[in-house]
Amino acid sequence: MQIFKAMQISSSGLTAERFRLDLIANNIANAHSTRTEQGGPYRRRSAVFAEKMDAARRNRQGVRVVSVSEDQTPPRLVYEPGHPDADAAGYVAYPNVNVIQEMVDMITATRAYEANVTALNATKSMFLKALEIGRG
Repeated sequence: MQIFKAMQISSSGLTAERFRLDLIANNIANAHSTRTEQGGPYRRRSAVFAEKMDAARRNRQGVRVVSVSEDQTPPRLVYEPGHPDADAAGYVAYPNVNVIQEMVDMITATRAYEANVTALNATKSMFLKALEIGRG
């Protein structure tokens, strides 16, 4: 039934945007982390989305997270000779996280999440109206 397909597409969008919001929150939380388990400063992460396709029917089934990409730009070097993570020249490598850009991404992800909620609620409302027509 097409109504369930529409709900499935909206719910896949909700899941993907929630994952994106989690990554953004993690980026903001680690904006000043100079040391990670892998060594070096934290690297900004972002979600890579792709269409979910039904191979047999060749139609769209929503969106999915394909991978998480790690930003490869070099870290920001700040001269702080007293910092415990400073190198021999006194420079500390800080993450390449721009908090302002992360906030813009968070607003975008929130709006996309809200749009999927609105679409899901509209689908549900149309389905309920269709059931009322069938009763009358």
